[in-house]
Amino acid sequence: MSLAVLKSRARTGMQAPEVTVEVHLANGLPSFTIVGLPETEVKEAKDRVRAALQNARFEFPARRITVNLAPADLPKESGRFDLPIALGILAASGQMPADQLDRYEFAGELSLSGELRPIRGALAMTYAMQRHTMQSHRAFILPRANADEAALVADAAILPADSLLQVCAHFAASDGDARLARHRTAAPAARPHYPDFAEVKGQTQAKRALEVAAAGNHSVLMMGPPGTGKSMLAARFPGILPQMTDDEALESAAVQSLTSGFCPSRWKARPFRAPHHTASGVALVGGGGSPRPGEISLAHRGVLFLDELPEFDRKVLEVLREPLESGQITISRAARQADFPARFQLVAAMNPCPCGYLGHAANKCRCTPDGVARYQGRISGPLLDRIDLQIQVAALPQEELLKQADGEPSTHIAARVERAYARQLQRQGKANSALSTTEIDRLCQPAAAGEQLLRAAMTRLNWSARAYHRVLKVARTIADLAAEEMIGSAHVAEAIQYRRALREQ
Repeated sequence: MSLAVLKSRARTGMQAPEVTVEVHLANGLPSFTIVGLPETEVKEAKDRVRAALQNARFEFPARRITVNLAPADLPKESGRFDLPIALGILAASGQMPADQLDRYEFAGELSLSGELRPIRGALAMTYAMQRHTMQSHRAFILPRANADEAALVADAAILPADSLLQVCAHFAASDGDARLARHRTAAPAARPHYPDFAEVKGQTQAKRALEVAAAGNHSVLMMGPPGTGKSMLAARFPGILPQMTDDEALESAAVQSLTSGFCPSRWKARPFRAPHHTASGVALVGGGGSPRPGEISLAHRGVLFLDELPEFDRKVLEVLREPLESGQITISRAARQADFPARFQLVAAMNPCPCGYLGHAANKCRCTPDGVARYQGRISGPLLDRIDLQIQVAALPQEELLKQADGEPSTHIAARVERAYARQLQRQGKANSALSTTEIDRLCQPAAAGEQLLRAAMTRLNWSARAYHRVLKVARTIADLAAEEMIGSAHVAEAIQYRRALREQ
């Protein structure tokens, strides 16, 4: 046999399209050619595969070797095609049986000694294989280091291997002893550990606002002097969010696997990403010649915390506007386009002025009014309009700081959040923050007193239509926390309190 055909997977954004690896041996001067739009890492597979086969004591054919990666118009990157190329050469040259290759998919990078090294995106590839091959029931052979994350996909047949020799022994074995065993992993059932809100002294209003934000999946901006606990509150925020479903956890883990940043022990743990304020726009939204996810996608189904918000470059902050509305990001390049999910929960923190002490009871602010206006003006109106809750985090008095921490633990807050979120799922099947305009008109209409209060606030604060709708959604969440079907005036008043414009502080 001079032709072998195997299956593997490429990666384009979150997609993992099937790739057919065709290996053909022909007479002529010895050569090794890879076609099918391979990038540099794939072209270098020639040297890795040659050394791996020779060090594994296989014969490298002294013939004209042509490897075609189909479809030809799909770019191929990374070293994941090393294993299928090596197996194709062995099958085409008759050094291993080829009658069962169509039952499997292969991915893995080879070392020069023939060992299998881990690859990026194993979970995304397994997820795609399971969705698209439900009838063919293929098994996936990949490096053992990727087995735990790949096995998180329900019902996927994962066969991990340590080396090229193990894979060859699997196909050559006549009994079950030498065949690769199916890998199974048990996802942690316990709730992931997070820092506790009980450790935060005071800041009752800020804790309440974060509880509302967690219950309805709303974005938050905290403003206050340095040292008031803004970062401390944000770090504890993931611990009160509703527990992730299996589908949400799989989506989040698949994105993180694209950068080799997923650890199976963190299964169902909400991501918490806190990029430094020197981060570029590409670092935040993703990009590159072969597009990779940025911080907003790595925070999918979790929290994106932007500390010192005005210190970020204004152009960088503006890239958040569309993802905050749509929940996804499209990276467009000349040669390709990639879509990544970005349904994150924004939590931001900032000082009120350059020195940080505007409005502080003890420390005197030294900034001029123009300096304060310029500092706060670094956050554009359109971006600020998309942040649901904007709250003050005041400095604590000395007496409060000297007391023993006796705040409410995160487990109690999380229980209330879970109940409120369950009410939303039962009523409309999604969080309140995702309600459309039509759904807001149907589900978020306040009582007469609440509507009158809302009209007065709209007139006084000159809200945009977006701000008006976001206040209604926050009021709906507050009513859900109170287990009330009708939005009352107290719920509207609290929502208005959380919507004080930054420019009025």
